[in-house]
Amino acid sequence: MAIPTLTPYHLPSEWRANNVQWSLEPNRAVLLVHDMQAYFCDFWGQDSAFIDQLVSRLAQVRQRCKALGIPIVYTAQPGEQAAADRALLNDMWGPGITGYPERQAIVSGLAPAEDDTVLVKWRYSAFQRSPLEHMMTELGRDQLIIGGIYGHIGCLMTACDAFMRDIQPFVLADGIADFGAAEHQMALDYVATRCGKVVTCREVLELGVASLSLPSRAGLEARLLSMLDEMDEPFDPDENLLDYGLDSIQIMTLLSEWREQGLELSFTDLAKTPTLNGWWALISDHGGAR
Repeated sequence: MAIPTLTPYHLPSEWRANNVQWSLEPNRAVLLVHDMQAYFCDFWGQDSAFIDQLVSRLAQVRQRCKALGIPIVYTAQPGEQAAADRALLNDMWGPGITGYPERQAIVSGLAPAEDDTVLVKWRYSAFQRSPLEHMMTELGRDQLIIGGIYGHIGCLMTACDAFMRDIQPFVLADGIADFGAAEHQMALDYVATRCGKVVTCREVLELGVASLSLPSRAGLEARLLSMLDEMDEPFDPDENLLDYGLDSIQIMTLLSEWREQGLELSFTDLAKTPTLNGWWALISDHGGAR
């Protein structure tokens, strides 16, 4: 059997009630972008609007996770696989991606950044023959957000495997795609009642927003002015704050305050544009503007 030609469908809008009431916590989570390779997406046809919409939703989730300091992990099958490596996959699916090694790359719009992790994918579950569990343990994280393809195969098996390793899986209802509506629905219902929690992309995008208490732009200016020496001239929001006397210890203090409020920025981020306007634009870009 090979993967069939796939057609767009209406995503499930309802699923079985979640048996668990886990809360997704940024300091415990990892985002897994599962098998979003050109080869697998091609089964909907190239330039598929259905896939473009999935990529757009996942890209937004990825950006939000980046802003919250949630590590991003990708899975990707190698373009060339020995028969012994594929083993039973040959019986079930044939040669698969090995027949199209030029389509191995992650689809445009979701390409990994240098600080993301890309794991070689060998079996349905992302945990099999990979360091994913060890990596999560080293990071002190025990929640896995799962999005990608295909819902009832790799995404579901990864969720089950995570559950059996005492890692809480959160499957994105509208952040996965499948062979069709029936398979998609089955995957969501199984996760919700047997091995994890089903959430929407919107829930991840809103993660941390409710508790975020960053100041307004005026509040940020007031906080900066409280750190600066008295000035003989009006404060210029486009002037380098270091020239006003702001030092590295004060910057680290601000970063610590913001991190407690749900905003993850680095010293390097702030050093690129060390002005009030520059920092406010950066905060706004990371979803912290109020």
